[in-house]
Amino acid sequence: MHLKQLPDPVEPGPRRRPAATEAAATRDDAVDESPIRAELFSVAQLARHAATIAGWHEVGGVAGHGADRLLARLDANQVVLRDAYALVSDAVRRGREITPAAEWFIDNYPLIEEQIRTTRRHLPRAYGRELPCLRNGASPGTPRVYDIALELISHAHGRVDGEGLRAFVAAYQAVQPLRLGEWASSTPWR
Repeated sequence: MHLKQLPDPVEPGPRRRPAATEAAATRDDAVDESPIRAELFSVAQLARHAATIAGWHEVGGVAGHGADRLLARLDANQVVLRDAYALVSDAVRRGREITPAAEWFIDNYPLIEEQIRTTRRHLPRAYGRELPCLRNGASPGTPRVYDIALELISHAHGRVDGEGLRAFVAAYQAVQPLRLGEWASSTPWR
């Protein structure tokens, strides 16, 4: 198994996809492999950032078939997680010491798998095709709710809690309200 090393923290600003993956990411079968990280924000900074991106976002039309990338990314991530679990479990079976993060991963892997199953069960294949999509920004043609979720995740370094989520969404909606279909399923937020 090949493990990627995370890059150094990026410069402040919205999450951007590396130029080399821009063209590949527009294909329906492409899965963006870039890490989801940007400058780490406090709750107050998350709220300010949400208001800023809400002002930038231009919504128009629906996403169409390009929105199905979420399930492809979920499948790819599940494979990586399963491989990592097998690797760490094997190390434990052989009596090797593991880091606290690896111990947390082993302890919580069944919960992670359950979230993946729940997401797959509750996310209809065509769900993303009906969502309002972005006309501009780093992800044109992407459902807006996906971009919002990625911005939150990247600026929280994957550590999203209730307080941060509420502040981010409230600040976004103060500038540009989300549509009912974007709230119809909690799956993009999960």
